[in-house]
Amino acid sequence: MINGFRKQTKNTIWKYLAALTREKYCYSIQLEDECRLLKNKKVYVFATGLNAVIVCMEHYPMTDELADEEPFNMEEPLYFTESGHRISPVWQLSETLKVLQDRLAQHNYNNVKLWGVLLTDSHIINREDMEEVWDNMHVTVIDQLHGIVGKQLAVNSDEELEAKKMVDAMMTPADNEVDDEEFDQLLNDFINSSDDDDDDDGDDDLDFDDDESGSGPFSDILLPDGKIEQNTNVSVQVTILPPIENPREELSKLVGCQDIKKRMDELLALTRYNRMRHECFPDAKLHEVSLHSVFLGRPGTGKTTVCKIFGSLLREAGALSKGHVVVCNRGTFIGTLWGDEERAMRQVVEKAQGGVLMIDEAYLLNGKHDHDPGKMVIQLLMDVLADEQQRDIAVVLCGYKEPMMRLLESNPGLHSRFPNHFEFSDFTVDELLEITRRRIDEYKYHFTRSGWGKFKQVVNEAYQVRDPATWGNARFIANQLERIYIEHACRCVRHRPADKRQMQALTPADIKPIELPRQKPHIGF
Repeated sequence: MINGFRKQTKNTIWKYLAALTREKYCYSIQLEDECRLLKNKKVYVFATGLNAVIVCMEHYPMTDELADEEPFNMEEPLYFTESGHRISPVWQLSETLKVLQDRLAQHNYNNVKLWGVLLTDSHIINREDMEEVWDNMHVTVIDQLHGIVGKQLAVNSDEELEAKKMVDAMMTPADNEVDDEEFDQLLNDFINSSDDDDDDDGDDDLDFDDDESGSGPFSDILLPDGKIEQNTNVSVQVTILPPIENPREELSKLVGCQDIKKRMDELLALTRYNRMRHECFPDAKLHEVSLHSVFLGRPGTGKTTVCKIFGSLLREAGALSKGHVVVCNRGTFIGTLWGDEERAMRQVVEKAQGGVLMIDEAYLLNGKHDHDPGKMVIQLLMDVLADEQQRDIAVVLCGYKEPMMRLLESNPGLHSRFPNHFEFSDFTVDELLEITRRRIDEYKYHFTRSGWGKFKQVVNEAYQVRDPATWGNARFIANQLERIYIEHACRCVRHRPADKRQMQALTPADIKPIELPRQKPHIGF
C-alpha cells in the first residue's frame, strides 16, 4: 500500500483513495475531535496488517513556496512564501510518524511500517529538489491540488478487520508522553498550520474559506457552495466571499477611493433613512433605492475588495440578509448546450440571495454578434431585476469603463436598473507606495533604507512607461512583492542569516523588477 501511495500524482490521488476504500483488506478511518493527537482537521489513517499511511489534507491556497527541510538555527525547518514563512509541514508530519511508530512498538507492533502523505493546494516551487529528502523522511507530498476545501474521503471502518487493533494502538499515547506538552504543541501546530500566514489581502484575491467553526461572527449565516451545473456534463465553480467584520472600518482603511467612500456613504445613508421612515410612518411612501451598481475601473483598482465591503455594509444597514458575495463571469453562464445560460443564471441568483451577485468583466457578455449567447445572459439578468420578489439581492457589474458604458447602452433597461456608478481611478505612485507599506507591515517585513530607495525607483520607472490598457495598479505591487519575497527566501536559504531579524529585512538584492509591457508609441499624425 505504501508503494501505491508513492506512485500517485495530483491527477490520480483522489481515484486511488476512492479505490482503496473499497478494498476489503484495508481499514480506513477519519480521525475526529475525540482523538487527542489530531483535532479538528481532515486526517485519515489507511492501514493493513503490515503498514499504515497517515493522509493529511491541508488548505494552503495556491501559494508559491520554497521548501527547506534543514533545521534553521537549531530550530524547526521553514518554508518560505510570499507572505513570510512557516514551519515545514513535512517535518511536522515526519515527527508525528516517529511518535506513532514508538507507540506501535510499545504495543508489540514492531514490524509495522508507517508512511505519511501530505495533500496540499500549495505550489512547492522546488519540489523536484526535495523529493529525495521527503522520501528519506517517509513522506510523500502531492501539491497543487484543487478542491481540498470541502473534500471528504470515504472510509472503510470495518471493525472486524485486524488492522483496527493496530490503529487503536497507534492512537494510544505511550507511557512517557502522557504529559508531554511539547508533543501536544507540535501536533497542534501541525494540525493548524494551514490556518497560519495564508491570508493574502491582495486586491481581487478570491480565495476565502467559510467559517466552519460555528463560532465566528457570521456563524448564523449558511453560505452556499460554489458549484454551478450548466448541464448534466459540465459544471463550473464560482467564488463565494463571506461577509466581513467591521466593513466601515475596512472601507476607511482603503488607500485612495475618496469619491467611492463618499458615494457609498450616501447610498447607505439613504437606505438607513428609508428604514427609519418605515418604522415611524409605516404607511408613507418610501424613496426608491436601488442597490444594483456598476463598478468602473481597470484591474487592481480595488473593485473586488470594495464589493466585498459593500455586501457587508448592506447587511449592516439591513438591506441584505447575508452580505456575502458570489463572483461570476461570462464563463459561469455560457455552457455547451442550448439552455445552459438559463440554468446557470437560476442557480447563481439562488446562491446570491441575501447578498451580492458580482459579474466581473461584464462587458464580455455584450458580444459583437446578434446571436452571441452573452446577450441571452443580459436578458435573463434583466428578467431577474424586474422580478419584484428578488429584493434581497444586489447586482454589481464590473469592468473597464469604456466597454462597460457600451454594455449599458446596448440595452435600454440596463441604465435604469443600474443607477449607481462607482468609478475606480488608477492609483498614484504615492498611493502605490502606501499600499506597499501596509502589505509588508502586515507580514512583519520592512525595507532597508537602500532597499526602499530601489523599490521606489522601480515603481516610479514602471509608472512612467506604463500602458494604461494593461497597467495592473495594486496587482503590479502584489506581483512585485511576490517576486521580492521569493528572492528574499532564496537568499536566506543560501546564506543563513545570523539573526532572525534579518529574515524580515528586504534589501536591494531582493528586488528584481518584473518586465512589463510598455505603451506602444504612436506613429504618424
